[in-house]
Amino acid sequence: MSPAPDSPAADDRLRDEVRLLGAQLGEVIRDEGGQALYDKIEAVRQASVAYHRDPASHPAKRLERLLTELDLDEAVGLAHGFAVFSLLANIAEDRAGKRRAQTQTLAALDPGSARADTLEGALARLAAAGKTPADARALLADALISPVLTAHPSEVRRKSVIDRIAAVSDLLDACDAAGADAIPACSPEAFQRGLRRQTVILWSTRLVRGAGLVVQDEIDTVVSFLERIFLKVAPEQLADWRRRLDAPDLQPFIRVGAWVGGDRDGNPNVDASTLAAAMSTSARAVLRFYLEEVNALGAELSLSASLAEVTPELAALAGASEDDSPHRADEPYRRALTEIYARLAATHQSLTGLPAPRPARFPAEPYAGPDVFRAELAILQDSLVSRHGEAFADDRLAHLITAVDIFGFHMATLDLRQNADVHERVVADLLRVAGVAGDYAALDEEARIALLSAELASARPLFNPYAAYAEETLKERAILQAAAQALATFGPQAIRTHIVSKTDAASDLLEVYLLLKEVGLYRPDAPGECPIQAAPLFETIDDLRAARPTLERLLKEPAAMAVARARGVQEVMIGYSDSNKDGSYLTSTWELHEASRALLDVTRAHGLKLQLFHGRGGAVGRGGGSSFAGVVSQPKGTVAGRIRITEQGEVIANKYGEPGVARRNLDALTAGTLIASLAPPPDDELTARHGKTASALSQASMSAYRKLVYETEGFVDYFRAATPIAELSELKIGSRPASRTASTRIEDLRAIPWVFSWSQSRVMLPGWFGFGSAVAEVRESGVDLEELQTMGRRWPFFRTLIQNMEMIMAKADMTIARRYATLVPDASLAARIHGALKAEFDRTEAAVLAITGQDRLLGGQPELDRLIRLRMPYVEPLNHVQVELIRRRRAGDDDPRVREGILLAINGVAAGLRNSG
Repeated sequence: MSPAPDSPAADDRLRDEVRLLGAQLGEVIRDEGGQALYDKIEAVRQASVAYHRDPASHPAKRLERLLTELDLDEAVGLAHGFAVFSLLANIAEDRAGKRRAQTQTLAALDPGSARADTLEGALARLAAAGKTPADARALLADALISPVLTAHPSEVRRKSVIDRIAAVSDLLDACDAAGADAIPACSPEAFQRGLRRQTVILWSTRLVRGAGLVVQDEIDTVVSFLERIFLKVAPEQLADWRRRLDAPDLQPFIRVGAWVGGDRDGNPNVDASTLAAAMSTSARAVLRFYLEEVNALGAELSLSASLAEVTPELAALAGASEDDSPHRADEPYRRALTEIYARLAATHQSLTGLPAPRPARFPAEPYAGPDVFRAELAILQDSLVSRHGEAFADDRLAHLITAVDIFGFHMATLDLRQNADVHERVVADLLRVAGVAGDYAALDEEARIALLSAELASARPLFNPYAAYAEETLKERAILQAAAQALATFGPQAIRTHIVSKTDAASDLLEVYLLLKEVGLYRPDAPGECPIQAAPLFETIDDLRAARPTLERLLKEPAAMAVARARGVQEVMIGYSDSNKDGSYLTSTWELHEASRALLDVTRAHGLKLQLFHGRGGAVGRGGGSSFAGVVSQPKGTVAGRIRITEQGEVIANKYGEPGVARRNLDALTAGTLIASLAPPPDDELTARHGKTASALSQASMSAYRKLVYETEGFVDYFRAATPIAELSELKIGSRPASRTASTRIEDLRAIPWVFSWSQSRVMLPGWFGFGSAVAEVRESGVDLEELQTMGRRWPFFRTLIQNMEMIMAKADMTIARRYATLVPDASLAARIHGALKAEFDRTEAAVLAITGQDRLLGGQPELDRLIRLRMPYVEPLNHVQVELIRRRRAGDDDPRVREGILLAINGVAAGLRNSG
């Protein structure tokens, strides 16, 4: 029997596995790097632990000497060693998570004890609220739950490293399942040999990239997750939920999305060719999966017509096959599958321009779309089930059909995204050349809307192929032409949404429809048939506060309303990153909550559903934290069975890097959607009761945050010196620049490097700063502690906010942050700013503990607390090495090994923190 997930035995097993992997790495370091390097790594680890316990102690001061005495090869080797260990420790942690999930599966015998983020737990929560499985079936029948994979630059691991991690995990899993001596590969000697082999490869693999990423690299990485994980896990999940809900015909509710190749906001490297490449790369992966499955089914389904009856439809399909092999003359399933394979191979050639990896036996016509392919597979399944029973109702063929339902020939729905300023310039260029408006940008909002509405009602195109246009105009038009071609090739699920960054007016969305009209996707005579909906992205605090009037004005326009009415929903994206950078974590979270409620009011008034797209990042400062808690804590009515969430950077590997972990996260997302939709907490009541206090906290937090970040003299200099922001630009972790402009202002810095830099220096400022001051201010104004404690207990919105802050503060370390502050040339500035950070951290910690009633952070989340405590002693040495090497590089040491060591340390810290950017 497995130990309980929160028991000491479970902790011991995790620690034992960490020790096993660490010991294996230690042997490899001794053999491959030498005893001296191993001894130096161990000495730094021990000194780092001593420094953490008491920075002023004599043993801890030994750390300074060790670091300054390191030669460059030792420094690089040390950084590499600790970074590899962090990766191995993550494998053990993920496996512990899988064991917890497996233990929860047994809770089906006692649903009342199941965790709420599981299928059984969600159904138990619904039952307690008076809801039935029929209610869940009805909701999921029209549901859309969409994790959207993006290439935001906080994934520092190379694909080669991700593959090695998967290999180690697969080895451990296989021998767990088989038992020590069940198969030869898992005997003690063979297991150690296999683990040794994988550890040597990982140790000898470059952890950091030698060359910068291009968009195709990012496409390949995202597609590798889709191919290796989602193609297998999503159909299995749907099959399990169908069984448990007794809903065999339940349509797919998980729809995976992607941004790579379609998100050109601030990325000049995305163009029409990258969009086409994204579609063809995805198609190649999914079609090869289908080809392999059809081939395997052909090998398996050897049923003879003389021994097994078939339906007339199957007989006709087999009879139409051009398979003339005498060996399959009386094997109708094989004959049908040979024909299906040939058509699928032709489809592969048609959609990707490449031949199928395994050629067909004869040429055939490609499929016009996935529906025809699915229909032919269904003929086989119907024949098998009707003639041989339910044993064939949930088999390999059934899973293939489900995969086609979910992934079609496109695999992932690609979003388009561009900045509103770009659309404005392109539309202005088109209108100027066409002689419609000489200076569109000079028009006020109502004049713009009037002009755009008139153009959307006219069948006349604006573009003149013989006229001269700005390069930007031609590029945007080409991208939308590529989108139109993708829709024609792959069907309506290929591209559904065009997101408009920096939306602050209804005209920003109408401009998109005008541009879609120029490529034939929006037609004035049938606006509801437009396959792409323009979706605003409200990012900054001001944008969120203006979201209601902006959407109200948009839905007064016939064009936008026609598209929304045809779908029944208006999608709106809300951004966690820039709102946080603008005004603090607390203010961002509150403004997102209030904007969501306001947007729901608007869509309901127009008879539409609201489909929120949450632009969440990995770190708490960018909307990170538990996806389940995040969904359940949404305002009442804002989920209603439909939610989209970005999965960015390192979070993709952490949440979807391994099938068992991916399945757990998809189940949690689905369970959260069911609960938030059918049994939501009384958010309206709690907002009415505590909203005034939350608003006061938000205002005070924003004031404290902006006073530090935007109003404190020297703060920008401190940030750029006391964090590795300059070094991050060399890490080659994305195809986009770190800043939107050449400016050094915080306002122009992208939110991801802003958060990532503070994570590396262990301050974690974006995830907590301002909360302590806010609590102190509202308590001085008369809000009593009891109300804050009640909010923390009863209001999921506020409870989730507090829990996320606890998690990120537990990963912060102001003692290590003080070492980063020594990188600031002006010692007085360093002391002043670090002192302000430390004082606010202490205030925030005290406020959190007072509200939760705990004696330490994460006191109410013991499992998470143990995991972080287990990990940090191996992250901290990397911080110390990073500081030392940054100091050398900034002092003028341009040896390439210094740079390599810094990047290795950044890589290792990110791996150890797990949700750093």
